[in-house]
Amino acid sequence: MEEVPQKIDFAGEESKILKFWDDIKAFETSVKMSEGKPEYSFYDGPPFATGLPHYGHILAGTIKDTITRYAHQTGHHVERRFGWDCHGLPIEFEIDKIHGVRTKEDVLKMGIPTYNQHCRSIVMKYSHEWEIVVNRMGRWIDMKNNYKTMDTPFMESVWWVFQELFKKDLVYQGFKVMPYSIGCTTPLSNFEASSNYKDVSDPACVVSFQTLDDEKVSILAWTTTPWTLPSNLALTVNPKMEYIKINDIKRNQIFILGKNRTSILYKSDKEYTILETMKGTDLIGKKYVPMFPYFASDANSGGFVVIGGDFVTDDSGTGIVHTAPAYGEDDFNVCIANGIISRDQFKRPILNSVDANGCFTSDVTDFAGMMVKDAETTKQISIYLKNKGRMVNSANLVHSYPYCWRSDTPLIYKAVGSWFVRVESIRDKLLANNDKTYWVPDFVKEKRFANWLKNATDWAVSRNRYWGTPIPLWISEDGEEVVVVGSIDELERLSGVRVTDLHRESIDHITIPSQKGKGTLRRIEDVFDCWFESGSMPYAQQHYPFENKDKFEKIFPAHFIAEGLDQTRGWFYTLLVLSTALFDKPPFQNLIVNGLVLAADGKKMSKRLKNYPDPMEVVSKVGADSLRLYLINSPVVRAETLKFQEKGVQDMIKDVFLPWFNAYRFFVQNCLRFEKATNTTFKPDIKVALASENVMDKWILASCQSLIAFVRAEMAAYRLYTVVPKLVRFIEDLTNWFVRLNRKRLKGSNGDADCLAALNILYEVLMTICVAMGPFTPFFTEYMYQNLKKALPKEKQMDSVHYVMFPEPIQEAFNTRIEEAISRMQVVIELGRAARDRRTKPIKFPLKEFMVITENQQYLADLESLKSYILEELNIQNIVLTSDEGSFVVVTAEADNKRLGARLKNDFKKISPLISKLTNEQLREFQKTQTIDILGHELTSEDLKIIRKYNGETTNSEPSGNEEILTVLDLTVDSVLYEKGLARELINRVQRLRKKSGLTFNDPVSMFYHTKEAELKTAIENNSDYIKETILFTLQFSETTSPSNSFATEVVSIVKDNDAEIYFLKN
Repeated sequence: MEEVPQKIDFAGEESKILKFWDDIKAFETSVKMSEGKPEYSFYDGPPFATGLPHYGHILAGTIKDTITRYAHQTGHHVERRFGWDCHGLPIEFEIDKIHGVRTKEDVLKMGIPTYNQHCRSIVMKYSHEWEIVVNRMGRWIDMKNNYKTMDTPFMESVWWVFQELFKKDLVYQGFKVMPYSIGCTTPLSNFEASSNYKDVSDPACVVSFQTLDDEKVSILAWTTTPWTLPSNLALTVNPKMEYIKINDIKRNQIFILGKNRTSILYKSDKEYTILETMKGTDLIGKKYVPMFPYFASDANSGGFVVIGGDFVTDDSGTGIVHTAPAYGEDDFNVCIANGIISRDQFKRPILNSVDANGCFTSDVTDFAGMMVKDAETTKQISIYLKNKGRMVNSANLVHSYPYCWRSDTPLIYKAVGSWFVRVESIRDKLLANNDKTYWVPDFVKEKRFANWLKNATDWAVSRNRYWGTPIPLWISEDGEEVVVVGSIDELERLSGVRVTDLHRESIDHITIPSQKGKGTLRRIEDVFDCWFESGSMPYAQQHYPFENKDKFEKIFPAHFIAEGLDQTRGWFYTLLVLSTALFDKPPFQNLIVNGLVLAADGKKMSKRLKNYPDPMEVVSKVGADSLRLYLINSPVVRAETLKFQEKGVQDMIKDVFLPWFNAYRFFVQNCLRFEKATNTTFKPDIKVALASENVMDKWILASCQSLIAFVRAEMAAYRLYTVVPKLVRFIEDLTNWFVRLNRKRLKGSNGDADCLAALNILYEVLMTICVAMGPFTPFFTEYMYQNLKKALPKEKQMDSVHYVMFPEPIQEAFNTRIEEAISRMQVVIELGRAARDRRTKPIKFPLKEFMVITENQQYLADLESLKSYILEELNIQNIVLTSDEGSFVVVTAEADNKRLGARLKNDFKKISPLISKLTNEQLREFQKTQTIDILGHELTSEDLKIIRKYNGETTNSEPSGNEEILTVLDLTVDSVLYEKGLARELINRVQRLRKKSGLTFNDPVSMFYHTKEAELKTAIENNSDYIKETILFTLQFSETTSPSNSFATEVVSIVKDNDAEIYFLKN
């Protein structure tokens, strides 16, 4: 092994490792090495390359990389292909902005071939930047052999999927109210529409509809969308609700409204008189005068009448709903149910009063060409209503309103002719297949996703757009003959035209002769919703069923996928719909859902606000491993939100990587020292490690096996959020406990045999953790492995740590007894340190005594066997272990008032005072049995918390404790202990200067100190043997300050400020 430098530049070393991986083709080699092993299939959800990768992408990528690396290291062949989403609104919207495209006419004027060529030109705009980021984060995935949704093989498979659905009668053409984006001139699916809500202020109007049989009586309705009033066709009441006819005293008008809804107009019941009370059923069938004249003839088709609907409530509005079937889902359904409209009336003018650009058509003569959501349109409609005497009241309402996720413009609900995939008819199958999948965390599957599935509606898959996979439907002019094409070969067979590209410009002109004598069949204009393409990705990335049929059938469903919480209504949903419809199978077996990464202030990360650091700048400072570990050791892997803190990434260096590096460096340093001192070559031998009788050796080796077993079990359950904290904790145990408590042994203070045993233990643990942490921190583990492997025989050395299989636990090294004993020792030491901190007694000053009190005899026996470590760590002279709780401890109980109050109701008041009167004997018995009976109620450890208090004086002592033990630190300092404390302080300064000047611990130098403080000089002289034993050299007193030939010197503060100088001379 080679010497390890004193300092490490983590980011710099990562860059070298990236080059090393490139040189040995590490990823490609690892995949090749695993050929023939069991397949582990993984789907990568395709991102768009028109935006730069952000922390959300990096997080998902890190989760995917960790899981797939682990799968490889546990003996699987894992194909990892990157994919790109290339079609749809995200691309078109960019082109529309660049070229000022606003309407369909603008696109046709430009020409679809030109428009699509513009789209094609920006699809891979940031693909190079993506490759840089993915590569720099250490993610191993094939970005060269990627799949793109715009590639012809992919599109052909999408055609096959659609044809299969059509064959199963799961496709139909319908007229349905859908969320509609004016900004993008296309309908959206329900899951797209639910992703971007904003609080907005909208007009809230109460308007009156004059009844046909009595011009003095008007029916009141309330609306926040006055632009829909010209298309009103009905008024809906709840048949079971009560309504009243009133005389408005001030307005001198007669109105009908819900009995419980008078507050919408009146503050007092003195403002009106009730003329009549009636049920909703009494109003059904009542006709009224159209508010606008444009579609008055629709009265002949059953319009302008009161109908009944259960969706009407009396908690808002007037209890009567203005119903415009073209612009509201409930409106549409209730009008169909009452025979006012039918689904096939695609061309009925009142259902088409707003055009594709969101403007009124020429039928609405007073407002033709006006954008329905413009404030000016609302104003003009309000003026019209006031002039006609129909505006009873107007106000503004702030409410949550859906916006287009791409153009950020308000959506409207609009009836459109669309092609649908039947989802409602397969809901039960969707829920059944969802039950076959395993999600982490499971609440997302069982609540959020299952609830979405229970209410899933038919999916509108057609988009009246241009850059996408064209829907392969060729239809006769009368709509009677429909041909669905499922492949390029089939299109050639039916049309005589062979194509190599499937975009609109390549196929829109192709016609198919009718088989039924209906002339020529032409393709519909629509393209697929891009979610249909990403949902088809399991088949389309393999060009199934045209190629890779056997391969696909072996690896479907995928073993694993992972994306963000927002995909519950996106990719996860469309994957499940299509796999259920095609094969009645779930598309994946295991899924990790991550939460959202927000800026430090809890807001969404925004380029405009610059409220987050650039990911690559963070990586260039501290390295990718730190960012990886920070992300996957946070609540975000449990589908919770993470407020990103750059300090958190930097803390990973301080708390994990530097201590880990120092432990590794310390090992190599002492290994090389051992080789030099014994004139031998260190060869790791697990038998030597297992033979060690040292309790700390047994502990760290046992802990390592427990960790490996734990990681294997938890990774099988995809619980990263339990694995990473455990790995981090083990590194802390290794560095802060094992290495620190065994420094002298590892330096050879107990002889060569003991040193060799300790070195073997440390090598075994470092190498094991190096391989085990490989999937999580691929760079630093590679950095260490490349040096550690040199101690192994040549045949056992692998080119990369990522070729080494994940370690199996060594059964004979397990020792839960020792793990428990050391854990107890750690608790006691930490309680002692906390006591010192509270009373400002630094560890440098030795103290006389430390008492541990517990009735648990095994606990005391464990501490007795580890007494020497406790004495040294706490710098105390004596430890007293006692089970005599009665002499030192007062036990009290603290009730969980909230829990007991809810459970015991009125009895809690009687029981509460009795809890505080429980005797020591009763509470000790409760500690043993975990239950106690009070007034016939059984209380458990969940109801009562035991509080243990020290009953002695605390002027010169500091108690600490938990539910099991109490510790008492004696704070008395005597002169001998005080002097030893000063000696320890000076040792600390010498070691710091040694490190600062680049010396290793065995470099031959002469060490001197100079001081005028007699107290300090006496302390050093009285502890000279202790100092020499620690620093391995004699520290000599000098009458003068450092000479000019000293190569390292420092003025230090021990008793007073700047009261000593230490310096080194070369021998």
